[in-house]
Amino acid sequence: MRQITKEKKVLYMMMSTYVTIHLQLLTLYYWIFGHNFCFHKFGKEPPGPKSLPLAGNLLQLDLRRPWKTLLELSKKYGSLYTIYLGPKKVVVLAGYKTVKEALVNYAHEFGNRDQMLIMNEFNQGYEMRRFALTNLRDFGMGKRACEDKIIEECHHLIGVIKKFKGEAFDSALLLYCAISNIICSMVYGSRFDYDDPVFFGKKHKKTHQTYEFHKLSAASRKHTLGLLSHLKETLNPDKCRGVVDAFLTRRQSLEGSGITNSHFHNENLLHTIMNLFAAGTDTTATTVRWGLLFMARYPKIQDKVQEELRRVIGSRQAQVEDRKNLPFTNAVIHETQRVANISPVSLPHVAHKDVTFQGHFIKKGTTVYPLLASVLFDESEWEHPHSFYPAHFLDKEGNFVKRDAFLPFSAGRRACPGEGLARMELFIFITTLLQHFRFTPQAGDELDLTPRVGLILSPSPHKLYTVSCM
Repeated sequence: MRQITKEKKVLYMMMSTYVTIHLQLLTLYYWIFGHNFCFHKFGKEPPGPKSLPLAGNLLQLDLRRPWKTLLELSKKYGSLYTIYLGPKKVVVLAGYKTVKEALVNYAHEFGNRDQMLIMNEFNQGYEMRRFALTNLRDFGMGKRACEDKIIEECHHLIGVIKKFKGEAFDSALLLYCAISNIICSMVYGSRFDYDDPVFFGKKHKKTHQTYEFHKLSAASRKHTLGLLSHLKETLNPDKCRGVVDAFLTRRQSLEGSGITNSHFHNENLLHTIMNLFAAGTDTTATTVRWGLLFMARYPKIQDKVQEELRRVIGSRQAQVEDRKNLPFTNAVIHETQRVANISPVSLPHVAHKDVTFQGHFIKKGTTVYPLLASVLFDESEWEHPHSFYPAHFLDKEGNFVKRDAFLPFSAGRRACPGEGLARMELFIFITTLLQHFRFTPQAGDELDLTPRVGLILSPSPHKLYTVSCM
């Protein structure tokens, strides 16, 4: 009997091991094949490539240019498909019709932001969006006063460029400081010289690597705290200079009423300011850089822009109201935004609730990536999607025409809130610079248009010559 018991134990152990291995194999099979063909009572989930346990589809992505892989996958799996970024499931929206339908017609279902980890850490969970936007408008955003500030900054920039006396220069830092000064004037109530020490915290090399991102955040935090300390010491509640003063005045009022646990505390102020600069500086400055690069790369197009500016405006300062009389220039600016494609993937959204979209079931909480590059280069919407072709925005008579598939600012309830300011800055900066200078490449430089990948797509490092036009 004792011998039989031992044999049974061995048999039980063998059976247990077999069952465990079998279950593991079934689990592996499910990860590799099963969840790619998942059905739900409300419909089939979006299709997608087979993925691996833990790694998901990461090994299939070109991590230097992931949006290109996403574009290629859309050609195989359609305008709505699923991928796994590690264990995280993501639904990708591709093509104008699908992106527009999701963000506009299904705005409630897909309108919420999905907080990326790195941005969660950076923001520390604080949100002052409504306060910031309201006060930015109070201090000029979208108004004539803001246009005057942009024009003033253009002339400061022109003065700095003239100091190069025709020598080749890299426009990256200059444009960054110039565009940053527009935000400075509304947030702090003043602009700064480009060589002012306050800008030292911003004169750094930007990168998408997490370690560098946090290091740069620390540097930006330090110099911002210095500015805030000075503004607090010189605060006059009866004469607010900018958003910071409005914030500090509101906090004083609340504290005077005995309220000490409001959202108006130092961390919220700091992160609100840093978010405003992050959102309102890099994207616009980078787009202007692309605009000047395209003009140097395509001199015949630059000729036509400058001819139109001379004929319509002459030597006076260009203003936003001139846009309607400058169809070719306006078309070139729009085409710059389209081809530059600086944000190929919109900030991630999340499904607000269970939804059946285009016949596919998407579960509540699923991350959704609107692929803006697929809209800006949609072959069914653009005649020459992969070329710099300003005629995309002109009719046969040469009049400017809007294009539905022009969505560089995304669409729907989560479209860029600073779109109006950005469009004003792009128009005034580009037209004013082209009124004063002709931009040309260095001898022998064909000006590589391959973007440099980071948090946004920026031009590869380059230098341009200028020839004075006035």
